[in-house]
Amino acid sequence: MAVFVAKVRDSKGQSVTKEIEATNITEVRGKLKEQGLFPMEISQKAQNAGLIDTIKKRIEENKKVKLKDLTIFSRQFSTMINAGVSLVRTLNILADQATNPRFKQCISEIRTKVEEGNSLSDALRDYPRIFQKLYVSMVKAGETGGVLDEVLDRLATFLEKQAKLEGQIKSAMVYPVVVLVIATAIFFFLLTFVLPIFKEMFDSMNAELPAFTSMLINMSTIVRSKGIFVLLGMGGAVWSFKRFINTPFGRRWFDGVMLKAPVFGPLLRKTAVARFTRTLGTLLRSGVPLMQALEIVQDTAGNVLVAEAIAKVREAVREGEGLTKKLEETGIFPPMVTQMIAIGEETGAMDDMLTRIADFYDNEVEEAVKALTSLLEPLMMVGIGGMVGSIIIGMYLPMFSIIGAIQ
Repeated sequence: MAVFVAKVRDSKGQSVTKEIEATNITEVRGKLKEQGLFPMEISQKAQNAGLIDTIKKRIEENKKVKLKDLTIFSRQFSTMINAGVSLVRTLNILADQATNPRFKQCISEIRTKVEEGNSLSDALRDYPRIFQKLYVSMVKAGETGGVLDEVLDRLATFLEKQAKLEGQIKSAMVYPVVVLVIATAIFFFLLTFVLPIFKEMFDSMNAELPAFTSMLINMSTIVRSKGIFVLLGMGGAVWSFKRFINTPFGRRWFDGVMLKAPVFGPLLRKTAVARFTRTLGTLLRSGVPLMQALEIVQDTAGNVLVAEAIAKVREAVREGEGLTKKLEETGIFPPMVTQMIAIGEETGAMDDMLTRIADFYDNEVEEAVKALTSLLEPLMMVGIGGMVGSIIIGMYLPMFSIIGAIQ
């Protein structure tokens, strides 16, 4: 955000100088117009920012727009449109109260485009990293049907459900990763700093070391002497794996493995079903045509195999077939889901049935996360005990031999 100095005339014709914070001159003109002021001259105020201030500003500008920010934006947008506030004024208010600098600038630019005569959906389409295809399509449907406030309210509800679902998955994934990192750090600390002390003691006694202790000491020597190469090797392995799963073949392989994994597989499958039904139901209820809705759901599936299954369903619908048969053939969606969708097709209440399925699977995911956390806690404790215990056993095994020799 920059500070602009504007020389304006008020309603009485008097000349006044005002300082306004905005992203560009167009935004300054819009704010002055809302205040009933006529701008005569606008210039940007010079600012002497140091290097640290510049870096902070860049970091603020590049902050990611979170689902929470988008949810609040949609909910407030819906409320003000429903209350009869004009579209441009609503966008101006939302830009002023946005706390994320990047989002604030984005809303200001959208308002400028709307002022220039563009539709809201066309303006949103220029920011695909913030407003996904699903969001833009629903807004367009709301504009066409004259129910923009209702669509925005549905979007806010949808984003809230999505944020909750993602939070549950992250809580299930983060816990074991954090514990594993802590356990590995403890293991390498004992291996690097504690075990060498015992090695010196064993060497002074000329003790014959068991094979397990010798293996740990050799590991300790390698880590201490070539630790930088070990770290580089581990970092290289992680980088290579990430590059691999970003390729089409690697992503397909990884997504397939995750869906078949014994612990996380069922959880991810339920998540995929919940996301599919929630997204499709929300789109259909907002007036988006089925073919376009299936295309959007395919793009936002989050799993290559699920996306391929939805693509097959979409192709079947294009050829005049129903959803149910192809959904059954994919093998990803459980029989209960396909049968409920079939009932929705027969009764003409597809959107309502999809929402019911999504609510059911949201609860299923929540229960699965709780069960998974309960299962992982003792497993992680056993893993930490095993890693730390192996070092302790390796240190004390030679002592038993030394004590036996002394006796």
